[in-house]
Amino acid sequence: MNLSRRAPLQHPLAASFTRAIDVICIPLSPGTERVYRGTARSFLLYLGEHYPRVRSLEHLRRDPHTIGWLSSLRSQAPPLAATTYILRILLLRSVFLQLAQAEQLPELAFLLQRQDVPRAPQRMPRPLTAEQDHALQQELLRRNDLPANLFLLLRHTGMRIGEVVDLSFDCLHSQGPDRWAMLAPLGKLKRERMVPVDAMVCALVHRLRFFRSFEPQPADGRLLARTGDKNTFIRKLRQYFHEATAAAGIESRVVPHQLRHTYATEMMRSGVSLPALMRILGHTSPDMTMLYLEIALTDLEKEFQRAWSQPRHLAPHPPAPRLSQRTGLPGIIDSLVAAQNAVESYRRDQSDEGLRHRLVCIGNRLCKILALVRKLVLPTE
Repeated sequence: MNLSRRAPLQHPLAASFTRAIDVICIPLSPGTERVYRGTARSFLLYLGEHYPRVRSLEHLRRDPHTIGWLSSLRSQAPPLAATTYILRILLLRSVFLQLAQAEQLPELAFLLQRQDVPRAPQRMPRPLTAEQDHALQQELLRRNDLPANLFLLLRHTGMRIGEVVDLSFDCLHSQGPDRWAMLAPLGKLKRERMVPVDAMVCALVHRLRFFRSFEPQPADGRLLARTGDKNTFIRKLRQYFHEATAAAGIESRVVPHQLRHTYATEMMRSGVSLPALMRILGHTSPDMTMLYLEIALTDLEKEFQRAWSQPRHLAPHPPAPRLSQRTGLPGIIDSLVAAQNAVESYRRDQSDEGLRHRLVCIGNRLCKILALVRKLVLPTE
């Protein structure tokens, strides 16, 4: 009863599992078959160790048998990778479905359910580092051919590569004096959008128009001419990008979509708000936009220093002090309030941390004095 390349597993259910896997793996590769058998072996070893009385398929229950096996997978040391954990659940679920059909035991199909399979971790391309970004742009500028200008356009607009290759010849639109926007074509979300661009992007578009004028292909309204289909054209561009990154001295694997993430992070660090960045990137969910951004420790320090040194954007500035027109205790109270406001206004404009701390102490003393004055009772005349 061999469920893997290792020693035969002596378990009453081994033969049933082996037959089910033989049927499942008829059209599959030997490598996939080995993974199936290893997963079944893991489950049967768990049953033999913790539930030795389970000797037939009718004895199998979701709780505690399969639930316990899932718990044992999660508690392994070192822990299983998320993708490995998900794969084992899916494979064993397929085996249970085959057993339910072959053995006429429909309850086996419910031993593992859809909710047992966690979501696969989202692997999003990371933005380029500042050094990688600079080296790559310098290499693309040095080459200055059609693909190089295309990838520079990709880098400075945040568009997807599939959108760039579909750009129309007249994609630039004037929004006013020295203000331009680019019409991104129907992309992943099947919607058009306008992307604000600067003079550099306009120059890149004009350069691509220049290259287009030398193409023998008939005019089809596109900025870029292609002889074959879109997917073939994109594959050639990806190969070019791989060669360019290698020539720029970037050893790690880089894909064109990382230029979009780099652009998004650059916009965030330049002060573009999240709603505006969503519109530029063509996202419908802020969660997706947040996946694109890389918030480094330097970004957090920058925000903290801004909040600490210029808190006026978080709270209203105290009103300017003015002389009280009242006399007696009400006039004293007005003067103390005016002194508090004057000290706080002065403190907010200072950058010396020592001075700011001393002014806080003075403000606290004024607050205590004001509280004492307000408790005074005027003598009756």
